[in-house]
Parts: sequence; structure tokens; C-alpha cells
Amino acid sequence: PSGPTDYLEACVSSVLQIHVTQSPGDILVFLTGQEEIEAACEMLQVCCCQLGSKIRELLVLPMYANLPSNMQAISQLTPPGARKVVVATNIAETSLTIEGIIYVVDPGLCKQKSYNPRTGMESLTVTPCSKASANQRAGRAGQVAAGKCFSLYTAWAYHHELEETTVPEIQRTNLGNVVLLLKSLGIHDLVHFDFLDPPPYETLLLALEQLYALGALKHLGELTMTGRKMAELPVDPMLSKMILASEKYSCSEEILTVAAMLSVNNSIFYRPKDKAVHADNARVNFFLPGGDHLVLLNVFTQWAESGYSSQWCYENFVQVRSMPRAQDVREQLEGLLEHVEVGLSSCQGDYIRVRKAITSGYFYHIARLTPTGYRTVKKRHEVVIPPNSSLFKEQPPRWLLCHEVVLTSKAFMRQVLEIDSSWLLEVAPHFYKAKEVEDSHTKKMPPKIGKTREELG
Repeated sequence: PSGPTDYLEACVSSVLQIHVTQSPGDILVFLTGQEEIEAACEMLQVCCCQLGSKIRELLVLPMYANLPSNMQAISQLTPPGARKVVVATNIAETSLTIEGIIYVVDPGLCKQKSYNPRTGMESLTVTPCSKASANQRAGRAGQVAAGKCFSLYTAWAYHHELEETTVPEIQRTNLGNVVLLLKSLGIHDLVHFDFLDPPPYETLLLALEQLYALGALKHLGELTMTGRKMAELPVDPMLSKMILASEKYSCSEEILTVAAMLSVNNSIFYRPKDKAVHADNARVNFFLPGGDHLVLLNVFTQWAESGYSSQWCYENFVQVRSMPRAQDVREQLEGLLEHVEVGLSSCQGDYIRVRKAITSGYFYHIARLTPTGYRTVKKRHEVVIPPNSSLFKEQPPRWLLCHEVVLTSKAFMRQVLEIDSSWLLEVAPHFYKAKEVEDSHTKKMPPKIGKTREELG
């Protein structure tokens, strides 16, 4: 018989083979992300239903970072006569130990973030894991008793195709924060700085260029007053510039909330497969005209009005763990505002001011609508609005700002905000020329194009 067509099917068939042929003991399967894990769990449950009483009971449990804590059942004891299979991301590699695991199924893949300084985009790609990772995964099988690891790749591939260790994160990330920190410590010669793992020269150069554009560095590379204040805030330089700009637009209360919600990453809403329609409706109820940053602000405001209630989170499909974390980040940032001498102020519902403050920090990430879709203004890369954005089904705005661009199957803009192109000249006149931001629809056609009939003779 021909083998399984992809590694998901291979994992599922391996689990069933272990379940039928091996002695008792729980199984841990490593997959790369939430969608895959949910798909594998579904496939396993369908197979178990079809086989019915022919096989012993198999408990299928997902495990990934975005899973709400009330759904995490991995610590529960396995009932007598049954077997537990935990389908997890690589958080089960080191971050947590699951009781009773005897068998590990490892397809040898992981999701890795890498940053491309040429495009300014982060990409999330499924790549073969390193030998160090593979050994760590295999080690999970032998923690309680002697166990077995089923690797879904050949010994040849292990020796010839896998890297020895994972590429250090400093070599595949945006270095804005690192450069700002080093500059604030008085280290100016970054090229010859003795990094344990030296990052690519291009990435350092881009970080310096971005910090200069944000007004954090002078043209010879020393920190400006704004740069010193930005270094006090332990967040990405664009985010810290946005927080500092909120003073000018008198909306620091709202901007602090937006910054805190952005810092919690992409894990605010939860969308269980069996209640997807309800979850989507709950999400739509938070939409405000203007874009996703205002949606995040609205979620936090409503949660605060509910008395920071967990029940409210469950009812609105909002991650229960993420909200207190956002609240904690917000309180810390509020404390640091005194350090950098920014007073607290509120815009009283005037969201134009909030959007201008966000644009002050994120003018690097601007896209405009062209006849073929959205393109970034400076580098002309094609980007798209993700389906879960509040602006996805709207009349497409001419100008957009995004928190970040992540390359998966397409270049998706994460957290999108509608802006007016004239704001770019207001917040970053040094970065945009009037010609770049003028709207083509406001231009009139020249009075005469081509020759008239008479001239053609």
C-alpha cells in the first residue's frame, strides 16, 4: 500500500498503530501550529468513532499556547483501560512536562519566525527542526519510564538534512530594540560589538535606519532626547514612539491601552471550531469604524467596564489569560510614563487623535490601494488584509497602516488601521514627500492628452 500523503496523516496513522500494537502509556505528538493540531485531533476522533469498540478508548487532547486555560485538560489523569494522546506544539519540548508520556511521535518540523531586513517582513515558515530539538523531543518519551520515540523521517535525513542547533533568535529578528538599548548604554560601535552570535550586518543597518527615521538617533548616531525616552520603555521602538506621540495628541490613556493589547501578541480572541459562528459574531460586536487598533481598545474598555470579569471573557470569546496580562503591561507602562515625563490625558472618544498617534510610531508600515490590491508605499511589496480584520469586508480604504507584516501563505498585515495620507506629512515629513502621498483620485487629468483630430490632419 502507498504511504500517507502528508505528515499530518502520517502522525494520525502512527498514533493509531501505537495505540493498537504497543503496551499501555500515553502518546505525545509534536505538530507546528494551532490549525494543524485541531485538524489532527479531528482526524483522530473521526477514526476512533469509526473503529468504535474494536479499539480501546483514546482520549485526544490538544495543547498550544493560545488554548484557553479552561480547555487545557492535559494534566488530567488517564482513566483505567484508556490511553491519552496529547497533540502539542513545541511548547511541550521544554516548557512543560506531561505526566505519563511513554511514546513520542515526531514529524521533525517546527514553525520558525525569521525577519527579512530587505523586505522588512517577518515570515512564519514550517521548517525542519534542528538535531538539538529532535533529541529534546525524543527525551520526552523517557521521563517517567523507558519509552519510545517514533521519528517520521529517516536516519539519513537526521544526519544530513537537520542543522545541529536552532538558529539563534538574534540572527533572525528585528534588532530595533537591541540597538536602542546598546546606544542608551553608551555602546556606539555596533559593528565591532562582541555579540555571542553576531546578527547579520543588514539587520543592524536597518535597525539604525529605522531609529533615525523615528527621531531616536541624530545623523551621527547619538541618541536624541526622544531616543533616551524611548529607551526607558521596554517595548519595540515603534511602539514607544507611538506612546510618546500620544502626549502631543492628548490621548495617552487610550494609546497605553492599545500598546498593552498589541504587546499580548495575537491572542486576544479565541475561535473554537465547534462555535466558530458565535465567536465571529462576538468579534464583530467589538468592531469600530477605523480599524483593528480601535477594536482592541474597545475590547479592553468593555472588559474594564465589566469589572475585569472572567465570565465576560467566556461570553465574548476573549482569551481569559490575555486580558490580565494586558492590564499588567498597561499598569507598568503607566508607571514608566512618569519617568519620561508624559502626562496622562484622554481623547474623550475623538479617535482621529488616537489614529494620528499610532501613525506617528508606525509610519514605516503604510500600504496604499492600487488597482491590483494593497502595496507598501516605500518598498512596493504586495500585502493583503487578513480575513479576521475589522476592515476585511469593508469598502477598502485607500491608505492603511499595520502593526506588522507576516509572511505565511501570503504577506498578511496584522492589526490594520485606516489612515488619511495627509497625516503622513504631519507626523513624518522627513520620511514622506508630498508626491508619494498625494491621492491619484484627487488629481485632475491634464487638459489635453494626445493630438486633436485637426492636428492629425
